[in-house]
Amino acid sequence: MKKHIKIIVASLFITAGLTFSTASFAQPDPPVVPVTGTGTAMGGGSAPIGSGLFILLTAAAGYGAKKVRNIYNSRKEAE
Repeated sequence: MKKHIKIIVASLFITAGLTFSTASFAQPDPPVVPVTGTGTAMGGGSAPIGSGLFILLTAAAGYGAKKVRNIYNSRKEAE
């Protein structure tokens, strides 16, 4: 059993070391924003959030319905 624990701990340390070492690399510079003739930055570049928000709300509603159903079933069994 101790051998398995040592292997698991060693694996976790190696995985953590490889995972967190990539965060130390320098990130590239942000791109230069093109400027219009008026001196303001050009518009655009916004990401649509409509469908992602719909998916998130649907998942939250499903999770909530599951929790309510579980509570209802547990109360029904307790009676």
